[in-house]
Amino acid sequence: MNKKISFPTLNEQMDLIKRGTSEIIPEEELVKKIEKSIKGNFPLNIKLGCDPTRPDLHLGHSVVLRKLAQFQQIGHQAILIIGDFTGMIGDPSGRNSARPPLSSDEARENGKSYFEQAAKILDQKKTKTVYNSEWLGKMTFEDVIKLSSKYTVARMLERDDFTKRYKGGIPISMHEILYPLAQAMDSVAIKSDVELGGTDQKFNLLVGRDIQREFGMEPQVILTMPLLVGTDGVEKMSKSLDNYIGINESPKEIYGKTLSIPDDLIYLYYVLTTDVPISDLNQIKQDLLDKSINPRNIKRLLGKKLVEMYHSSKDAQDAEEEFDNIFIKKGIPDDIEEFRFAPEVNEIEIIDLIVKVGFAPSKGEARRLVAQGGVTVDGRKVTDIKEIIKIDKTKILKVGKRNFIKLICN
Repeated sequence: MNKKISFPTLNEQMDLIKRGTSEIIPEEELVKKIEKSIKGNFPLNIKLGCDPTRPDLHLGHSVVLRKLAQFQQIGHQAILIIGDFTGMIGDPSGRNSARPPLSSDEARENGKSYFEQAAKILDQKKTKTVYNSEWLGKMTFEDVIKLSSKYTVARMLERDDFTKRYKGGIPISMHEILYPLAQAMDSVAIKSDVELGGTDQKFNLLVGRDIQREFGMEPQVILTMPLLVGTDGVEKMSKSLDNYIGINESPKEIYGKTLSIPDDLIYLYYVLTTDVPISDLNQIKQDLLDKSINPRNIKRLLGKKLVEMYHSSKDAQDAEEEFDNIFIKKGIPDDIEEFRFAPEVNEIEIIDLIVKVGFAPSKGEARRLVAQGGVTVDGRKVTDIKEIIKIDKTKILKVGKRNFIKLICN
């Protein structure tokens, strides 16, 4: 006899599921699935496919992972699909050119790293992890032809990225057209009830519904989440754009980067990247409208919350104190420019550094600034013109009274 699962009520489940969600297609089908789940005492299969081309996770990735974790919290089965086979194709979603494919070994290694990081968000013991090479790798060419016959080229070209590339004369390879069908077969293989993804995955998820129908299955409901805007306040969070907050970064980096996000993104970050209760979210929204409250104070609480989630409460407190010691007590603004060193640079003489960042037109002028006692690194006065500055962590260089720059190592 199956053990009785203690599911929350339908309304309680839907309230949590709809938090921060962009679309549920169709919502009425999800309601029916949940009702059937509660009545029949069985969990729904909640599917999330991960992209093994990017093993380093940031808060942008956490948005959909957190939604999967929420489904876990209300009793459903989280299924994380590592796309080791589809990684060899390359997901064309949102791209204006073909993505370089990975080897099978690369995809598997990246997938392992992905899951290790995702375990900071998901309940590792309750997460089912599968590799889609288990079924896609066994398909024959005859199987692929039969699968391809279930979808038309015209419908495939309806997706925005393909349409733009086709009209722009940019090549679309046949293997890219097969990608959504391969992803759809994942839904067939695991009998997905709900598939999660970012808004840029909507087309692929809808193909999964259609292909499940072709195989005589009840189609999955699709749930899309917003693409998190990065710290620049413009583009979606991306490591390549250097506007990201990595979940594996140090407490200091997570806290400091959080304080750099624009004020108009504070509420959205609370909704999408934290588990702050709805009642607290309402208060945060009111506080952000209150002109007597500095948004920076609300942002500081957000930074501490994120550090607590991925490290600990003590780390959050330490990160805040360190930030205050460097930026506030030393009179350093928190919106200073950054200078990023190349990965091969491990150290640099202070004189060369001052010239390199543009705070002095010549080495002679840089020597004069050091001799006058106007140069500090992380609040420590530099007196030796031959001092070597190690590029091993983020540091603040101050030259004179108003010249600040954040030194970042790669």
